[in-house]
Amino acid sequence: MEGQSAAREEILLELPVVHTDVLIVGAGPVGLTAAAELRRRGVDCRVIDRLPARMPYAKAVGIQPRTLEIWDRMGMVRTALEAAVPMRGQLLYVNGAQQARIDLKLPPDVPYGFAALPQYETERIVEEHLAVFGTGIERGTELVSFAQDGDGVTSRLTTAAGGEQELRSRFLIGADGAHSIVRKTLGLTFEGGAFPDEYMLADVEVDWDLPQGYGVRAMHRSDGTVDDLLVCIPLPGRSRYRMSMLVPPELSAGRGQGEQDDVAHGLEGSRRPGIEHIQAVLDRLSPQQTTASAMRWSSVFRISHRLVDRYADGRVFVAGDAAHIHPPTGAQGMNTGIQDAYNLAWKLALALAGTAHPRLLGSYDAERRPVGEEVVGRTVRHATEGVQADPDDPETIMMREAQLLVAYRDSPIVGPGTPGQGGPDAGDRAPDCGGLTGTIATFPVRLYDVLRDRGHVLLLYADTDGPVAEFDELAATARNLGHGQVDVCVVLAADVAAGRVQLPVLRDSRGEFRRGYRAEGPTAYLVRPDGYLGARITPAAGSGLSTHLARVFRT
Repeated sequence: MEGQSAAREEILLELPVVHTDVLIVGAGPVGLTAAAELRRRGVDCRVIDRLPARMPYAKAVGIQPRTLEIWDRMGMVRTALEAAVPMRGQLLYVNGAQQARIDLKLPPDVPYGFAALPQYETERIVEEHLAVFGTGIERGTELVSFAQDGDGVTSRLTTAAGGEQELRSRFLIGADGAHSIVRKTLGLTFEGGAFPDEYMLADVEVDWDLPQGYGVRAMHRSDGTVDDLLVCIPLPGRSRYRMSMLVPPELSAGRGQGEQDDVAHGLEGSRRPGIEHIQAVLDRLSPQQTTASAMRWSSVFRISHRLVDRYADGRVFVAGDAAHIHPPTGAQGMNTGIQDAYNLAWKLALALAGTAHPRLLGSYDAERRPVGEEVVGRTVRHATEGVQADPDDPETIMMREAQLLVAYRDSPIVGPGTPGQGGPDAGDRAPDCGGLTGTIATFPVRLYDVLRDRGHVLLLYADTDGPVAEFDELAATARNLGHGQVDVCVVLAADVAAGRVQLPVLRDSRGEFRRGYRAEGPTAYLVRPDGYLGARITPAAGSGLSTHLARVFRT
């Protein structure tokens, strides 16, 4: 046996070493988002997935407005909008009686509403977007092991053809789900627990005439306890829903089955619910008498809640379910993971270009782990106590569920800010606005049209003529300290003269920018590639801008 092991090691040492900038393990929505954004920024990467094909399950369905904003910035939102269906609200029933109708309404300045899209469609859309950059998924390829050093990561892979390969990358991203080999190899803790109940999922059509675009949550309560549950989320198609419900005893997967690493989360077991199991629950809980048909797939699944102790170790990072798992309440999981990936990708791109501050990559954990902690805690509370137990006002709850309140004010790479000025400050999401007109095009555009497909963008606002003359100097500072990777645009109040400024100019023709950003006097807003304000400087000054750029870029 020792001779065989030695021979195997000798063979592996002779494997040709393949190089890439970033190896991404996992081709779900999170890994694909990271890959697409890295490739869009010119970074070489490889995406591997142990599965031979995309899974046909509508596991994650809800698409949050914040995710649509990210897809807008990436240049792929139109395809998603054409494939999705709107999520207009939820109907709540208890013991057969309607208790509430919740409408998913957001402020008028939010450019996108809530949507529903099966996970396999999300993966298809992002995969096709990635293919535009000449990168595909290496399916049937599995990460066996890896080791990192000061210069990169060496990974051992098995390929779909049964061969073995050694790959050398500058960085590695583990987007390989709740049972992540990347997380386990790093030795990250994954503290939390599992919910005792098992559920079944099914993708079916029904013939009821409930309002389109509304989810259904129907419960049976006995002695104050929910003992039966039906949750239906609309899907593209005629009267099609992704339904979840408590599993009957005969389909219970049983504790431990499929839990090779003690993480009981996701689709489990070989017993699949039949249409008769779905119909039995509908007969008990459906608000209207209805018949289920055309079932595409079904499964049994378990839910856990866990969070890693850190999102990065040296040159290796974890994102999505590899870093945090929690109840699917509010469709937070996949959307949070997509934001993990997007946050990390632009920082890796700067690091690989040699223009990033040495501490920039450390901000990934500093910014995203508190978000994961908040999401895990909130979804567990909502799963056990209900959303109605949330003490905040309905508008705040809705904005938080839409993931529009995620902010990084405590991040080491944001600032300076202007506390007390009102409006978005450093670390907050940069809101959209309309009514911006250029000097040549006569039609108004939205701010997100200006930001689309760009990296850092410095917005210089003025509501009087005086400061405009200094904007060229501020732009030069941004371009110099940002290594040429900061675009600059001037936003002027409608009656302010542009003078001889040598920069792109937009008019705030309807005052929407001023109102949305609470802009008073000359102000500089540095918008990061992920759509958050890195800095807000009032009055606009080179010293404050230099301070911020020195936190992000190499000096």
